[in-house]
Amino acid sequence: MDDRELDLAFAALADPTRRAILTRLTRGQATVNVLAEPFEISLQSISRHLKVLEGAGLITRGRNAQFRPCAFREEPLERAVRWIEQSRETWRQGGDRPGQPKAWEDAAPAASAFATRADWAR
Repeated sequence: MDDRELDLAFAALADPTRRAILTRLTRGQATVNVLAEPFEISLQSISRHLKVLEGAGLITRGRNAQFRPCAFREEPLERAVRWIEQSRETWRQGGDRPGQPKAWEDAAPAASAFATRADWAR
């Protein structure tokens, strides 16, 4: 998983509404109307959240007549989990190993990946 994909996945997961939508989609496909039911926000807002999730690859949107059912995609989440697991040992060791750059030095170029909130929806 490249840095941009990882950034998009974590940015999408940063919002509690999007996490709730993903949780619902783990039970099966759903339309925007079904996904919007538990929330007191507009369908347009739900659609924006879905666009972010789709941009991060966490969902797919199909077409079934006039409906556009959404489905959960596990692969990007699995890649993010693998990154966390691989990084865990480095974090436990403090991130500073002789002969290797500090973890924060490696991450500096990626920090600019989300200079604006508009990048999250791409």
